[in-house]
Amino acid sequence: MLLYPNTMVSFENTELAFKSKSNHELNKAYWLFKLISYPTLVKLSSHLAPVSIKIGFKSLIKHTIFKQFVGGESIDECSKTITALAQYNIGTILDYSVEGKECEADFENCMLETIATIDKANNNNHIPFCVFKITGLARFELLEKVSTKTPLTEVEKLEFKKVEHRVNTICKKAADSKQPIFIDAEESWIQPCVDELADANMKLHNTSQAIIFNTYQFYRHDSLAFLTQSIKRAQTENYIVGAKLVRGAYMEKERKRAQDKQYKSPINIDKQATDKLFNEAIDICMTHIQNIAFCIGTHNEESTLKLIKLMKQNSIANNHPHVSFAQLYGMSDHISFNLSANNYNVAKYVPYGPVKDVLPYLIRRAQENTSVKGQTGRELNLILAEKKRRKIKYKKYNLILYFH
Repeated sequence: MLLYPNTMVSFENTELAFKSKSNHELNKAYWLFKLISYPTLVKLSSHLAPVSIKIGFKSLIKHTIFKQFVGGESIDECSKTITALAQYNIGTILDYSVEGKECEADFENCMLETIATIDKANNNNHIPFCVFKITGLARFELLEKVSTKTPLTEVEKLEFKKVEHRVNTICKKAADSKQPIFIDAEESWIQPCVDELADANMKLHNTSQAIIFNTYQFYRHDSLAFLTQSIKRAQTENYIVGAKLVRGAYMEKERKRAQDKQYKSPINIDKQATDKLFNEAIDICMTHIQNIAFCIGTHNEESTLKLIKLMKQNSIANNHPHVSFAQLYGMSDHISFNLSANNYNVAKYVPYGPVKDVLPYLIRRAQENTSVKGQTGRELNLILAEKKRRKIKYKKYNLILYFH
């Protein structure tokens, strides 16, 4: 039963959800989600995966979990994925998902790679957003010192100027290309620095349209107040807020750090509180639709249907340029493909990078699918429903041929 009736979108339509997959691809997805439904196996694999690449099992990883959740090892390798999604009116958000780098050369490379994604997106309607993480451009410890207002050494001051230059260069490139770009959220203890950099570039570049988007994590209990504050500031200073709304990605790490360091956790007490804040944020964004462009990055059906309902109630066109939806590549196709079939702005986060460098991302995807209540079960049930539908259709087709 739909939580929001009369939305005209059903996430139970598996024919649309898996229209792009052959029977072979559907079976591969089934067995992959089946395997990652076992927490013990996922935990073991997270330790063995780096070793397996070193001893020659890169090809196995690339043709299984990598292929399910990653677009390719390079931007060029992602072209096939971009084209495949575009056939179903689904956009691609190219995400250079190389993590854990610490040297200046790697930070410069990340900046250049992000600029390359903007070039790839330029004049390509199938790439509605680009994205980058500031931790790809700077040392974590430096961002923490800036966020906590800890005095920097002279060397660190020069280092942070380079960070600002990289962020500003990317944002200016996006603005010059009129290419919207997300700045991903980080851990709470470095997020103040990220917010300051995002706000400065929003103010500079979002005067006529939303180009720079900050990310708001609603598992944080202060997130709704920060969103409201962002909108008020933009109204006062005459620019448009770009906002990506997500629930959050670092819950276990945040809670553990708060416990270890004995401060109040910034994370909501439970999922219900997070869902409530996320849905309230949707209400706020819709109320200020002229002053904010927003994308909800979610696999949550209820929140998605809530936004659809509000759009209909307020006579907002399905493809209104200020409202978008996004899901991760390889997950929740039942949401993405059914939204696109109804002409909503929807895109997939498509990570890319060398297999060995994308491993941390892949391990997180596997862990999230086992830890998020019902996620893997939902994916498996939808795949099984589609396999059953195809089997029945095939039998009917053969019967028709027989009697003709």
